[in-house]
Amino acid sequence: MSISPFSRRQLLSRAGGGFGMLALAGLMQDAGLAATTAESLDPLAPRMGHFPSRAKSVIWLFMNGGPSHVDCWDYKPELERRDGQELAGFDQNTGFFTDQVGPLMKSPFNFAQHGECGAWVSDIFPNMAQHVDKMAFLKSCFTDSNNHSPALFKVNTGMARMGFPCVGAWVTYGLGSENRSLPGFVVMHDPKGRGLPKGYSQNWGSGFLPGVYQGTALANAGPPIHDLVRPAEMSDAAQRAQLDLLAQLNQRHQAQHPAEAELAARIESFELAYRMQMAAPDALDVDRETAETQDLYGLHDDRCSHFARQCLIARRLVERGVRCVQIYSGGEENEKSWDGHTNIKDNHSGFAGETDRPIAGLLADLERRGLLDSTLVIWGGEFGRLPIVQKGGTGRDHNPHAFTVWMAGGGVKGGYTHGATDEIGHRAVEDKVSINDLHATILHLLGMDHTRLTYRFNGREFRLTDVAGVVVEKILA
Repeated sequence: MSISPFSRRQLLSRAGGGFGMLALAGLMQDAGLAATTAESLDPLAPRMGHFPSRAKSVIWLFMNGGPSHVDCWDYKPELERRDGQELAGFDQNTGFFTDQVGPLMKSPFNFAQHGECGAWVSDIFPNMAQHVDKMAFLKSCFTDSNNHSPALFKVNTGMARMGFPCVGAWVTYGLGSENRSLPGFVVMHDPKGRGLPKGYSQNWGSGFLPGVYQGTALANAGPPIHDLVRPAEMSDAAQRAQLDLLAQLNQRHQAQHPAEAELAARIESFELAYRMQMAAPDALDVDRETAETQDLYGLHDDRCSHFARQCLIARRLVERGVRCVQIYSGGEENEKSWDGHTNIKDNHSGFAGETDRPIAGLLADLERRGLLDSTLVIWGGEFGRLPIVQKGGTGRDHNPHAFTVWMAGGGVKGGYTHGATDEIGHRAVEDKVSINDLHATILHLLGMDHTRLTYRFNGREFRLTDVAGVVVEKILA
């Protein structure tokens, strides 16, 4: 009589009434190698942060391509005075096009002071200028790459190479989601035929975190979420029966292989997809908003209607408990994003015209609905632009040494400016803010200690901020 072999795990499960497996589970839990029972059954269940916070959700307005700080928010009178002069000692390798280095170039836009805080704002943002008293400007941000893809990965994941979890994935991993019928993390990219940002979906991927935490990208044509509507020939009862059978089979397999955490996430993804069929159409239907609200965002303004729709969807999602929403302005190709290499005036005027009114409308709408205090709004790109002109045109090359990010709501100090660049906007020189610092601050505003939000992978504890990062305390309200 032959005896079927069985694994060591099966031996621990069967011998001594299963106490060996209980001991193993306890040891794995203590070492952080196994998820808790609640997390296994529902990886997106809402969880408490490390400490109380005001921000519960994030809307990240990503100006893809690298908006020019010296043409948007960082007014430099000295750059006007030195227009046309050579920049002595300039490192030709700073920008991407090393053989196209020209002299200093003043901004083609006019600046004026706004709000009680007196913030300087370019005239390309007449609507956002009315909300500067809500914003905390970080004018001393810097990064370590002058190329789009690694810079995008850096600002989204904390690493300048692909394969790591993005901020939205880390946030939903740490806090879960407050809505069990919608994704915890939603992404909207440019809908005007410009394509995805460089690096594509890696920018909102979950990396080595379970797949349930990756961003759900809404489609720009047709149904916003693929397969959202069940086939006409299938009834709700039939679909429910299919899912129940699938769940039973998966749970039976999971009981035999308890260490396979990905399986729990997959089971939950099927259930979430089913619930989304009911909840998503309502959440994404901006036509249910009043005519006044639609006009506030510019929904029927041909110039900005696409971005207005996305901003309005973002508000509808966060008020329904979605944890993170990221919206990209601009696509893949240089001139189809904020990547103003040849003509900074036309490039930035165009993209500012598409985004200014919708973003101002979003801030006003969040405030009047009592959502701004609990929603952290972030504006920025992957790097800035140089104060010199790029030869052959009237544009600017990439500048990793300085760029501006602003935040509003969610516990930040409105009408405040942190840090500074030098007199021409070439380098951040005062209270410098690294990408790790930026991420540490975002997590802090959401009630999480960036040094404690970790995930064990390949024998190492990983975190969003790697081994660096300091919270920018001065911007906290």
